[in-house]
Amino acid sequence: MGWRLSAPPSGSTAVVTTGHAGGVTIRLVLASASPTRLRLLRDAGFAPEVIVSGVTEDDVTGPTAEVAQRLAERKAQAVAATLPHPAVVVGADTVLDVDGATRGKPASLDQARSWWASVAGRSAFLHSGLCVIDTGNRRQASAVATTIVHYGTPSEQEMDAYLATGEALAVAGGFTIDGYAAPFIERIEGDHGNVLGLSLPLLRRLLAEIHLEITSLWRTP
Repeated sequence: MGWRLSAPPSGSTAVVTTGHAGGVTIRLVLASASPTRLRLLRDAGFAPEVIVSGVTEDDVTGPTAEVAQRLAERKAQAVAATLPHPAVVVGADTVLDVDGATRGKPASLDQARSWWASVAGRSAFLHSGLCVIDTGNRRQASAVATTIVHYGTPSEQEMDAYLATGEALAVAGGFTIDGYAAPFIERIEGDHGNVLGLSLPLLRRLLAEIHLEITSLWRTP
């Protein structure tokens, strides 16, 4: 599957456990630095440990949805390979598809402005790849969830103000629906959480594929 168990790196975080399945405590690890993904999981009843993969992300090419899935797999596999004890690892990546072009995080405010100009009054496809790995039994499942985003048409002054917040540089496609950009998104078709970086319905389906019930990973009282 492209990953193997090995000794943890020096200075790695101590084991944090969450959830119960058949009386056995299950450790849940989020292989992402995204505070939004972490908040989504916490709000849904989980208490994940965060271990950032640090993998290279700019060398994956191909159709946008495939890029999202492969990057999610790369992140999950990189973290899984560092864990000496059984855990469930969740890797995720989000990219925007505009007319077939893949957009991750903009490299500059000028690029973010250009991207916004290209989608104003239009729609685009937001793909979030998700990969789950149970290191205890070496099972892995991955897939992509897609949401259609319908953009408004911000004025020049509104765009100046938005870009000044700095938010655009930290999010795929230069926007998010839970921050400063929210007033400029007219509507979405699909999973709200997917646009934020992690589809919980997809997570449930992928966990089922590796023989885990999502409720077994909820944090204990």
